[in-house]
Amino acid sequence: MPDVAVLRTSHKWFEDLVALLMGTSLVAFGVLFLKQTGMITGGTAGLSLFLHYKLEYQFGTIFFLINLPFYYLAIRRMGWEFTIKTFAAVSLLSFISNHQNEVITIEHLHPIYGAIFGGFLFGVGFIILFRHKASLGGFNILALLIQDKFGLRAGWVLMTLDVCIMLISLSVVSTIHLILSIICVVVLNLIIALNHRSDRYNG
Repeated sequence: MPDVAVLRTSHKWFEDLVALLMGTSLVAFGVLFLKQTGMITGGTAGLSLFLHYKLEYQFGTIFFLINLPFYYLAIRRMGWEFTIKTFAAVSLLSFISNHQNEVITIEHLHPIYGAIFGGFLFGVGFIILFRHKASLGGFNILALLIQDKFGLRAGWVLMTLDVCIMLISLSVVSTIHLILSIICVVVLNLIIALNHRSDRYNG
């Protein structure tokens, strides 16, 4: 039986725009869950949360500044389209995170639910961005680069880097919150590992 050719079409600009808004909004909601319960995560978002707890600066502002050095790597390795979309996604997440409390207030959130569902929100948000050739900067750019160059799945690469972020966060979160944070990161990266695979999905 002859192979069936798979036709791939590029996303239109308005599809990318909607995807960036959807993806960053889901991640921002996940960040709200973590902040509400005093948890942490991995990557540049985790580092930004760590500094947010430590210095009491706005998460979105810290996140935007931390990602600035990674755009050079993105331009050199991933191209201008990816870099521009990633800059837009980081800017959107930073803005939404800084102003989210003006439109939503959570009075009670069980930490276990926050950890698991926060991981869902992060994972789905990242998948949307990845499939529209964007990311949220930082370690995501590095993980995607390693996946493209060496075939190592982005989810497993991110999980390794995330463990390092978790360890430095012990000075600002309790042991139980660190355990819940690890659960959140595991859920997040399992979603990415299962769904962001070039050998299985065309998108």
